[in-house]
Amino acid sequence: MAMTRSIPICILASLWLIFPWSGAVGQDKDLTQIKERELEAVREKISALKTSMDKRASERDRITGELQSAEVSIAEKRTRLKELERQRDFSEKKKADLDARLEIKEAELTAETAQLESQVVAAYTSGNQERVKLLLNQHDPATLGRLMTYYRYMSEFRGENISAVNSHIAELSDLREQAAREENRLAGLARAHYAELTELNAAQEKRQTLLVALKSRIAEAGSEIDRLAAEERDLARLIAELTSILSDYPITSEEPFRTLRGKLTWPIAGSLLHDFGQPRAGGLKWNGVVLSAPRGREVRAIYHGRIVFADWLAGMGLLVIVDHGDGFMTLYGYNETTLKSAGDWVAPGDVIATVGDSGGQQQTGLYFEVRQGTKPMNPRTWVSRQPGTG
Repeated sequence: MAMTRSIPICILASLWLIFPWSGAVGQDKDLTQIKERELEAVREKISALKTSMDKRASERDRITGELQSAEVSIAEKRTRLKELERQRDFSEKKKADLDARLEIKEAELTAETAQLESQVVAAYTSGNQERVKLLLNQHDPATLGRLMTYYRYMSEFRGENISAVNSHIAELSDLREQAAREENRLAGLARAHYAELTELNAAQEKRQTLLVALKSRIAEAGSEIDRLAAEERDLARLIAELTSILSDYPITSEEPFRTLRGKLTWPIAGSLLHDFGQPRAGGLKWNGVVLSAPRGREVRAIYHGRIVFADWLAGMGLLVIVDHGDGFMTLYGYNETTLKSAGDWVAPGDVIATVGDSGGQQQTGLYFEVRQGTKPMNPRTWVSRQPGTG
C-alpha cells in the first residue's frame, strides 16, 4: 500500500496498467512515446483531482484533514506490522530448520567420533609394531597378503573417519553461525515490532481524540446533515471525474458486468448493519450497504476490473474503487488497509483490502456500493452468493 497526505502516490503508482496491453513484440517506438504522454496526462488529472478534493475537505473541516492524516498513518503502521510478522514467521521457521539440522549433524559427529575412538583404541592395543611382527611371524605368503590388505583397508578407513569428523565439525560451525545470525535477526524484528506497535497505539489514541472532537463539533453546530451531504457530493464528484478521465481506456471482459446481475459473491462474510435505501440524517439515504465484520477480515473484488482509486476520502475512509467497464464500478470503504494500487487489475476473489473503521466509523465493517455511472444501484440485486459457496 502506498499513501501520502500531499501527493497521492497510490493513485500514481502502477497507472501504466490503465492502458490495455497489446502483447505485440517490438511495438512501434513512436506509439510508445505517445502512450507515455497520454499516461502522464492521466496521472496529472487524477493527482489534481485528489489534491483538489483533499483541499476542499480540509477547508470545510480542519478536523477531517487531521483525521485523514491519522488514519492513513494507522493503515501504514498496520501494513508494516503485518510485514514484520511475516518476516518473523519466516525467520522462526528458518531457525527451527537450522536447529533440526544442527541436531542431526551433532548426532552424526558423535557417531563418527565414537568410531574413530574405537579405531584409535584398537591400534594402540595391537601396538605400534603390529605390521613388523606380522612379517616376522607369518610363513604363508597368501595369509600374509590378505592380512596386509586388511591393515591397508583399516588405515584408509581411519583416514576417511578422520576426514568425516573434520567435515562434520566444519558443517556444525557453519550451522551454528547461521543459527546465531537468525537469532539476532529475530531479536531485531522483535524490537522493530515493539516500536511499530508503540507508534500505532499513539496514532490510535490521536484518532480517538479527533473523533471525540469531531463528534462534539457536529453536536454543537448541528451540522451532521451538512457534513453527510458534502461527503456524498464529494463521492459523486469523484466517480464522475474518474469516469470522464478513464473513458478513453475501456475495460473488456469475456462476460460483461451488466449480465451478472444476481450472480456475484459478496466481498466479505458479514452481517447487514445498514441497507441500501435506508434513511440517514436529514432525509438522506444509504447509497450502499454496510456489513459488520471484524477488523482485518479480507475484502475481495466481486468481479474482473481495474483499480481506479485506492486512497482516503472523507466519509469513506480508506476507499477502493474498481472499474468493471461499461460505466459499472464497485466501491469498498471503511477499510483498515488497502492492498492494491490504482492501475492494478483484479479478478473475482482477489484480496484488495482489509476490514476496518476508517473514515471516523464507530465500529468495524465494510461499506459496499455498486454504481452505474454516478447512479447508485442496490447491491442486493447484483450480489447474492456468500463467500466460500460454490
